[in-house]
Amino acid sequence: MRRGTLQDQADRERDDERYLALLGDRVRSARSRRGMTRKILSGQSGVSERYLAQLESGRGNVSIILLRQIAGAMNLALSELVQDGPDRPVEMALILEQLADLSGDELADLHSHLRQRYAPETGNSGRIALIGLRGAGKSTLGRALAKRLELPFVQLNKEIEEAAGMGQDEIFDLLGQAAFRRLERQCLEQVIENHARAVIETGGGLVAEAGTYERLLSSCHTIWLQASPEEHMARVAAQGDQRPMAGNREAMDDLRRILMDREGLYRKADATLDTSGRTTGACLDDLAAMAPKY
Repeated sequence: MRRGTLQDQADRERDDERYLALLGDRVRSARSRRGMTRKILSGQSGVSERYLAQLESGRGNVSIILLRQIAGAMNLALSELVQDGPDRPVEMALILEQLADLSGDELADLHSHLRQRYAPETGNSGRIALIGLRGAGKSTLGRALAKRLELPFVQLNKEIEEAAGMGQDEIFDLLGQAAFRRLERQCLEQVIENHARAVIETGGGLVAEAGTYERLLSSCHTIWLQASPEEHMARVAAQGDQRPMAGNREAMDDLRRILMDREGLYRKADATLDTSGRTTGACLDDLAAMAPKY
């Protein structure tokens, strides 16, 4: 009996270690998808960089383990205890149980079906939204595509700056990323309402906000402008803008991680165009061919 108790305790400790490691990886990936350095996240969350480093390395506060044990004792997912807002409807809980058994391909098929069923405007939308990291060519190609198709060219980040009455850097510094993302969603809704047809340039991190990205996917024909990490970095540096990698000696590693963590999100686009090593004219011809025909 004594041996069994010690073995159970050892098993629990290993399980706790695995969970903390998984939690740390999720925090790191979420931070990366949003293009935030640990320093930026520390400043906006009020949590020290030292603690964030511990959390991301799998050495988080044991309080989360205790809360997980409480949830487990009630046969509940930890998310059910810590979610913001009211409890989910029963139907949502049942749907989530069904989704848990689906493969990645099955989930992708279901997502596509739901978009067609509940967002019928997608196929007929005259809006073309360009997504991707800075340096992929969204501004240059977007403006040229809009001119060729005789459509308005809308830069979503410019709309956000006008709504806030300040530049993007000031929004992040004074209000934080959460406020920027709220403004981003509000401005996207306004653009959709005001433009039945347009070419829209979006910010690179929009895809990390599930609600905003789903709204974009359901209301626009989306095209991912892709480039190699080296070309992204070179183009951004040529523009004199290395945000959010400024002052980071591991800028290229950060950039690669952002691309890796966002790739699955970017691939949800209706089409993909690789701009690496290609002229603007060649890319524009391909981009125009990807645009919906009316």
